[in-house]
Amino acid sequence: MIRVLLAEDQVMVRQGLKMMIETDGAIQVTGEAVNGKEAVELCQTHSFDLIIMDIRMPVMDGLEATRIILSRWPKQKVLMLTTFNDDEYALESLKSGARGYLLKDADTSELIRSIRSCLDGGLVLEDHVAANILPKLMKQPAKQKVDESLTPRELDIICRIGEGRSNREISDELALSVGTVKNHTSIILDKLELRDRTQIAIYAIRHGLV
Repeated sequence: MIRVLLAEDQVMVRQGLKMMIETDGAIQVTGEAVNGKEAVELCQTHSFDLIIMDIRMPVMDGLEATRIILSRWPKQKVLMLTTFNDDEYALESLKSGARGYLLKDADTSELIRSIRSCLDGGLVLEDHVAANILPKLMKQPAKQKVDESLTPRELDIICRIGEGRSNREISDELALSVGTVKNHTSIILDKLELRDRTQIAIYAIRHGLV
């Protein structure tokens, strides 16, 4: 069973999202929070496979909560879900370590697909959101040239992560096992001193690898 924490301050919206999510029998909302502070507290006492996080919430917003959660539990996966089609929010979400940025007008199948993609290591961005924020990332100057310690295979994987490919898609394209892709990704994170796949994707874009 896939365990989901749903952080959303509006009761009706939260209930509706829960119903949509649980149409997939393998996914269950096992935790609910009305603000970012509650989400952080629940992560201290419960284990979740994915957190679906609203951005604007009272007490503590989703961006701050995501930063705190990922600083304490770096392997935790977070998907931002919001009504705001805002480039800066999307950009800050990715910089905070979120695995994706999805709008609340997504239908059930899109929501389920995004959840599974996040869990499989994909980077979830709606087409029009990606079209707006990727050019902004590409305009930012690279802090340094591509690390010379990266092997050709690692560069192949970085490029595909930058294109939003999941572990399964990368394994199919490069004729590798999913486990091998995960091992390479861990090595890349160590070499580049990055926190997660989202930061690898940003690295790929900033360094002109995609």
